[in-house]
This record gives sequence, C-alpha cells and structure tokens, in this order.
Amino acid sequence: MPEATLVRIPSLETARTVLRAHQPGDFDAYARMWTVPAVTRFIGGRARSREESWIRFLRHAGMWAMTGFGFWAIEEKESGRLLGEAGFHELRRDLTPSIEGFAEAGWSLVPEAHGRGIATEVVGAVVAWGDRELRGRRQVCIIDPKNHASLRVAQKCGFRDPVEARLGEETVLLFERERMVFA
Repeated sequence: MPEATLVRIPSLETARTVLRAHQPGDFDAYARMWTVPAVTRFIGGRARSREESWIRFLRHAGMWAMTGFGFWAIEEKESGRLLGEAGFHELRRDLTPSIEGFAEAGWSLVPEAHGRGIATEVVGAVVAWGDRELRGRRQVCIIDPKNHASLRVAQKCGFRDPVEARLGEETVLLFERERMVFA
C-alpha cells in the first residue's frame, strides 16, 4: 500500500459528465442525495443523516491519500450540478469471501440521472482509468441481487461471473472484472 500523502486527484471526462474531486461546495447536494430512497434503497437501505454523509464525504479525500485511488464527484457538464459519485475504494468490509486489497468499484447517482445511460458512461470511464492506473490490482464490485439497473451497468462495463457473497447478514453478488492490458 502506498504511504499516505497528499495526492492530486485526477479528473476524467465523459460525453456528458466531468468526474472530479469532491469539493466543499458539493456537500449540501451530496447530503441531500443520501436521503433519497431511490439512492439508498440498495446501499444500506436507509437515509443517511447529515453527519453520516459528512463522514462518507470526508472518506473520499482520505481514500485517495491512503490508497492512490478513490471516488470522484460526478458533475453534469451541461448544468454543473452534482449527479452523484463513482470510483474505487477499499473499505475492508465484513465480506465473505474477502475482497481486502482489491479495488472495489461503486457508483451512486441522483434519481434524475437514472435510466439515461449516465451510470454506464461514468463507470466505463472509471474502469478504463483503473485499467491504466491500477495495474495488477483486481477490480471487483458488489451489488444487491435486486438492483437490476446496477447489475446491467456492471455487466456492460466488463464485470463478470458473479458469486454469492455475505456482507454482514445480507447476500450480495460479487463480480470481478477482467483487466485490460495496456502496453
């Protein structure tokens, strides 16, 4: 694992979004997003308090500093508004089988962005960055088996061969992505 250090969080662009570091001015929209049932339904199943959202928000900067990867804020190019977040993390989850040491992909978008192909566009950019920058690190994602939209996104972005895994008391699907090799 790299030594903790200040890191420059790269920006990525897709056709409709900019993936960039979370900024203090994002927090109110971010906290609102985590109170919306359509966002939390398959990610913890409950609204997050403002304090819980703040802790999660701060975790993003720390993840980049500690691991060299993390989550980006998703900004809509056209409006400049926060659409959600996506990236990689290593949460050292109570998951069986363990994924400790892997880059776990994740994404969450506001309901207004659902069903428009934005998640696939963004996750495609995230995993392409991972293929280039996280060479040798396994990319995985875990998804609630009832979250059909995220299951489709994962499969479109190269995550394959799901196996059942236990996350605490819940059953989730664990996918792995075959890495693309760049010369």
